[in-house]
Amino acid sequence: MRTMFCAAVTAAVLHITPTVVLVDRPDAVAQLLPGADKYFAREVHLSDTDAHKLHEAVDWSPSDGVLTFYSGRHGTTLVGLLQFVRVDTPHGPVEVTAGTVHGVIVTKATVETKPWVLEALRAGLCTHYQGLSATGTPGGSAALRGAVGDLPLYMAQQIDKGVARALAAYRLFYQTR
Repeated sequence: MRTMFCAAVTAAVLHITPTVVLVDRPDAVAQLLPGADKYFAREVHLSDTDAHKLHEAVDWSPSDGVLTFYSGRHGTTLVGLLQFVRVDTPHGPVEVTAGTVHGVIVTKATVETKPWVLEALRAGLCTHYQGLSATGTPGGSAALRGAVGDLPLYMAQQIDKGVARALAAYRLFYQTR
């Protein structure tokens, strides 16, 4: 009993909530790369200089120093490219899948943030990313201002960060290699 109490207090103090899957990764890939019949993963191992360049661009570097880009092809034609990006918030992580052609899908949240993320999604957050170029600035959260509460707006801002990170990673390390 004492151990369970200590674990509960520790979780409350650290604000730990379990992660929940909103969209399975294979389903996100199928939605963002429709018609693809072959899939490829390309890892880019960042040097210290590259990691710093990415950090300067979007105040972020992947914790393991590796960016993984996933592409889909139909025959020899590129259907699209996507990346899974995690954004850590005080309420736990949110995972964003950003595709260069078709859009954005939020694939993971936490038990605590799920209702806020879902409210932002229902308000049309992801439609504001469609057609965004690699040099564009995600502004989905700005479009929701006044349409959702403070916490869904906060999560939309975090999703904007994830999209910005994916676009910067693509622009800096995929297009140029």
